[in-house]
Amino acid sequence: MRRLYIVTYDICDPKRLRRVFRTLKGYGEHLQLSVFRCDLTRSQRLQLASKLSATIEASDDQVMFVDLGPSNGRSCAVDFLGRPGPSGESRGPKVF
Repeated sequence: MRRLYIVTYDICDPKRLRRVFRTLKGYGEHLQLSVFRCDLTRSQRLQLASKLSATIEASDDQVMFVDLGPSNGRSCAVDFLGRPGPSGESRGPKVF
């Protein structure tokens, strides 16, 4: 079963930051500066976590996975205010 995750990161070193970004780009959709939306199976989630663990420095960096639940039958689990999201999504009210 696929699950939807928000993956966000705080990486101290620019070189590691680029590697983390490139890794996540292969698994999900880039939403904002350090935020990705990933639709993953359990094995993909474990594979992604393993790749990121090998890239980051655990004492300095942090990656957070937010599990939004099953992705089956879900139209959208992420709302945006203001500018539309990368897919043109904008379900909430505009903020000016």
